[in-house]
Amino acid sequence: MYEDLRKKLYHAHIMLEKYNLVEYTSGNVSVKTDEHVLIKPSGVPYDELTPDDFVVVDMKGNVVEGNKRPSVDTATHLYIYRHKSDVGCVIHTHSPYASAFAILGKPLLVYSTAHADVFGVEIPITKYAAVGTEAIGEAALSVMNKAGAVLLDHHGVLVVGKDINETLRKAIFLEEVAKTAYFARTMGTPQALNENEALKLYEFHHKHYGQTK
Repeated sequence: MYEDLRKKLYHAHIMLEKYNLVEYTSGNVSVKTDEHVLIKPSGVPYDELTPDDFVVVDMKGNVVEGNKRPSVDTATHLYIYRHKSDVGCVIHTHSPYASAFAILGKPLLVYSTAHADVFGVEIPITKYAAVGTEAIGEAALSVMNKAGAVLLDHHGVLVVGKDINETLRKAIFLEEVAKTAYFARTMGTPQALNENEALKLYEFHHKHYGQTK
């Protein structure tokens, strides 16, 4: 079941490791299709992961296909899918620079044009919520803005998008802008871009960047 989607999901996980957004078994990507969700199995190292390992669950978390336990974050992912119909993919990482802001309980302000281009607005911080519960999904959606990304208080990162490609791009760029912001804050006291300017950059980028399909 879902052979092609399994391959795409596997590739997304490999990309997370390639860009140093995860380590060993941490983090996960899920994708929604019809009334099913495919998600990484719990505790499987990336160098042992195969496309066949992904677990298919229904919207209540019941295993439909797979011989491994789904991620402990499954309840979080399902909560988001049930409450945000435009989301087709969820990515959770502990990428170090973005997670540093999460540990400090600080939102990531729009310090750079690169941040404005991709996200347009600050990346908000959630209230603290227990791992492995719907509470993280609820906390994420309560602060989520047009960026489609949040910092999980004392935890890590959660990013959503319409499909795997969009969501993976957000996760990669979020860590990049967080790293730049970290260095800028280490070197001095950066000022956030003007809100209107940030939104102008966002609109221009999303209208003109890339190839026309």
